[in-house]
Amino acid sequence: MLTKSKLKIDQAVINETCAAGEPWSGLVKKGQTFRILDLEGNQAVDTLFYNANNTEERYSATDTIQRQEQIYLTTGSVLYSSEGNPMLTIIADTCGRHDTLGGACAAESNTVRYDLAKRPMHSCRDNFMHAINHSAHVCDLEITKRDISANINFFMNVPVTEEGGLSFADSISGSGKYVEMRAEMDVLVLISNCPQLNNPCNAYNPTPIQLLVWN
Repeated sequence: MLTKSKLKIDQAVINETCAAGEPWSGLVKKGQTFRILDLEGNQAVDTLFYNANNTEERYSATDTIQRQEQIYLTTGSVLYSSEGNPMLTIIADTCGRHDTLGGACAAESNTVRYDLAKRPMHSCRDNFMHAINHSAHVCDLEITKRDISANINFFMNVPVTEEGGLSFADSISGSGKYVEMRAEMDVLVLISNCPQLNNPCNAYNPTPIQLLVWN
C-alpha cells in the first residue's frame, strides 16, 4: 500500500549516502524511524537486520512471511525476528512492494545463473562481509559470515511464476521512492546497495541510495 511520510529530511539525525554497489551499516534504536531512499530509481537494496543487543536474534524471512501470509512487504508489514519478536514495522512506502525471496547475489549464484566468467564480479555477499567487518563501530557484539542469513531486497521486483519459480524483473521503483520503518527494538542494519549487473533488478546500472534516521 502506497503511503507517504510526513517526516522532513532536514530533521533527520542520520543522513548518509551509500554509493552505487557499496555496503553500509548503522544502528537504529527502538522508536526511531529508518528510511531507505532510492535516489535515481530501479535500485535493489539487500538488507539484513540484527538485534543490536543480541545478534544471535536476527530478521527471519520464514517468520515474517508466515505471519504476514504474504511474500511481499509494504506499509503495515511487520518484520519478525528468529525469536518471533517484531523488529521493525513499515510505516510509509512509496514503492509498494519489496521482495523477501530473491536472496543476495554471490560469486556462486552468479556463476550458476549466468556464466563461469562472472565468478570474480563483486556481489552482495561480498558487501555483507565488508559491512560485517565495519559493524564493530556500530555495536559491541561481534558477527561473522556465519551470521549472514536470508535478507530483504527492498525495491526489488521478483515475481513468482506459476510453476513456483522466481524471475528477476524490472524494478517498479523510481527516483525518489522510499520505504520507511519504525524500529521495535534496537537494530543493527547491514546493507548491500546491490552491484548486480546481470539482471534487471538495477536496470543494469547500480546507483546510490540515501539512508536516514529520525528520533
